[in-house]
Amino acid sequence: MSIIIMILLLSLLILVHEAGHFLAARAFGVRVDKFGFGLPIGPTLYKTKVGNVEVLVHAFLLGGYVSFPDDEKDCDLPKDSPERFVNKPVWQRAIVVTAGVIANVICAVALVMLVAIVSHKLPSGDYEIYASEISAPKTASIWQSGLKEGDRILKANGCEINNAYSLITIVKNSAKSNGIVSEKTVNENYEKLKDLNPGLSKDEIIPEGIAIRLPEDISADVITMDKYALKGAKYFKKEGITVDKSLNELKKMLDNKNVYTSDGKYTMYDVAKALSDNIHPITLTVLRDGDTIELKPIYPDSDGVIGIVIGSKQTMIETRTPVAVVKESCVYLWDNTYMMMYSLGQLFTGNIPLKDMHGVVAITKIGGDMIEKSGKSSGILLAALISMNLAILNILPIPALDGGHLMFLIIEKIMGRPLDEKIIEIISSIFFSLLIILMIFVVFNDITLLIRK
Repeated sequence: MSIIIMILLLSLLILVHEAGHFLAARAFGVRVDKFGFGLPIGPTLYKTKVGNVEVLVHAFLLGGYVSFPDDEKDCDLPKDSPERFVNKPVWQRAIVVTAGVIANVICAVALVMLVAIVSHKLPSGDYEIYASEISAPKTASIWQSGLKEGDRILKANGCEINNAYSLITIVKNSAKSNGIVSEKTVNENYEKLKDLNPGLSKDEIIPEGIAIRLPEDISADVITMDKYALKGAKYFKKEGITVDKSLNELKKMLDNKNVYTSDGKYTMYDVAKALSDNIHPITLTVLRDGDTIELKPIYPDSDGVIGIVIGSKQTMIETRTPVAVVKESCVYLWDNTYMMMYSLGQLFTGNIPLKDMHGVVAITKIGGDMIEKSGKSSGILLAALISMNLAILNILPIPALDGGHLMFLIIEKIMGRPLDEKIIEIISSIFFSLLIILMIFVVFNDITLLIRK
């Protein structure tokens, strides 16, 4: 039932989008011949006539359309008819083209306000993260850090922790000997080595049997992330020098040693790299009994584990007054839409790989799970964000989308005449085909995701 509810919510968003185009067209006296739910690919499941408008439901449900007389070559409407879309002023056509986007934005605001009014609260997007249990071996550094069960984790290495993802990402990337170190840390450790062993040069192989002193205060990378990575809006990528696997044996020989006796294989700079790719401390700031406490450093193991079970509780925002409903609904949509647009930008720049693009199948499954676990309000809020997503994607200046049609209208206004219809048709057909290929690719990603659970 939760999946069915999510499918109905997604269907509502498509209908709202196409209804925006339909109502705007009728308001300006443009005749509408067809109102299609789904795309005209494959069989038509249902069709009927409502007044002069043919309503169709297609098997390929991922989309919708409104068809004007201009779209039909054998239309009996005169070329100069005021009911034709092409004969309307540019500003009216621009409103009709963007009406679907506007309808989706209005729908998103209405859905969020509905939840705010009914439940008297909205999710802040921030979570209180707790150390609900310490499950590490007694020899692990977590026990010496001062952490106690029930502590609320406020910061990790100075980064605000308001969701489990950010803490887990910092811990995983702080794994012992993870193979990547910053050039700055390597150079700092080399300088310390050089001060202790002045007779050896940077790239000279240390002669076999020569003992070199190792610094006691070894510099180590402290992993931090920006606010976008902390929120999961982009991947965190650790940058620096990749420590060759050939140095793994050297790392073992240096571990917890004050002196290293050379076997005649490595240089001083190799030793500096091996020392640097050892431990990555994590300093937690916690809230305990109203007091803020900075703990002693914790050192994850080679698997990126510190040995705690994480508990989380989302903070909610009260919406018990009309002013709070309007204000907090707008803030909720703004914050989430901003992060969504940032993630979209990361996708276009390649920072988020195409294999992580997901669509309606994954959304339906995730939305269904959210409804089952957290109630219908969660599904409605997800639908609101998807509605904003539809608006953003559709307004992009890509031919075959609403933004592409708007782009052609702007060009027409600048040139003082419309572009050649055949050119527009060819460009739109090419991009429409590319969009269908992209949709098939995304569905494949979704199905793969479901199979892998």
